[in-house]
Amino acid sequence: MTPDQHADIDALRRRMLTGALAAVPSLALPALAQEAPKQLIVGGLPVTCNLTLPIACMAKTRVNEKLGAGPAPFVYAKFSGWPEIKESLMTGRVQAAYMLAPLVMDLVDSRIPLKVVSLGHRSGAVIMVRTDSPARSFRDLRGKSIAIPSRFAVDFLFLRKMLARAGMSPKDISIVEMAPPDMPAALYARAVDAYCTGEPFGAAAQRAGYARPLAMTRDEWRNYICCVLTVREDLIRSSRPMVQDLVNHIQAAGHWLDGGPANRDKAALIASSRQFFGQDPKIIKFVMDNPEDRVTYGDLRMIRAEFDELMQLSLEARTLKRPVAYERYVDESFYKNVKPVPIPL
Repeated sequence: MTPDQHADIDALRRRMLTGALAAVPSLALPALAQEAPKQLIVGGLPVTCNLTLPIACMAKTRVNEKLGAGPAPFVYAKFSGWPEIKESLMTGRVQAAYMLAPLVMDLVDSRIPLKVVSLGHRSGAVIMVRTDSPARSFRDLRGKSIAIPSRFAVDFLFLRKMLARAGMSPKDISIVEMAPPDMPAALYARAVDAYCTGEPFGAAAQRAGYARPLAMTRDEWRNYICCVLTVREDLIRSSRPMVQDLVNHIQAAGHWLDGGPANRDKAALIASSRQFFGQDPKIIKFVMDNPEDRVTYGDLRMIRAEFDELMQLSLEARTLKRPVAYERYVDESFYKNVKPVPIPL
């Protein structure tokens, strides 16, 4: 790997691990005391599975600027990991965020008042090995070490599916939980033999030339969903029109992103800014182009059977203790009432 490629990976890692919450002072205020906020802070990670969020935020900002309507009603807040987003939603420090679907199920089972109101993407997870790895199938990974972000991550469920197809189980490998920004460097240093995560951390290593995908959800699990727009129920009660407007823009952003290469090029530039992901636009663009359906956004339908599948897989993985009724953690009303909105980017 060249010094420039090493710098790309290090820069991506540093930007992910910097104190994201400190950049948003308003997060320190207890949201539970607020009613009908004029601005809604929406938490997300700087990953391409969350890309519809910065596009929605920027589109609404542009519309408001053109109309002279003041600041956009929803604002992206970058978090450094799922535990921080989980804690902030639980305490009400933020009232909306992109979350792991199985984690929402678990929180609702623990009586945290949350609802999934929209999908954010489809596909976008990869299992990477070194370019020079002899592994050509999952059977070749028997006895090897594989990094995952978390046992609550849908990436872990993807890994379990692939192992099962190969007649294997997690007992046949060594699983290491690791922050995704650390995974490319760990693979390069041979600290792990493979890793399973969302983008752009697969693309970062692939673009640098020392890793290749062993499996991609685009090929193996076409209806894969992971990150979902989740809101607190008190926000729904106090600000239903605002939540509907946000869902409208998320859905429209998805259609816009799948509208062609020009839109994806613009999206890479927008998301790479410090206001959003703070990443190298070339890495985001690599995800968008290699191949173009590595992550997709145009089909954000709320399909009960897909959530049921995630729940069953989570029960089998023992990350969920018991089934959770669909109606307890999903509110389909916003998706059913979606109206087209402009994405003037």
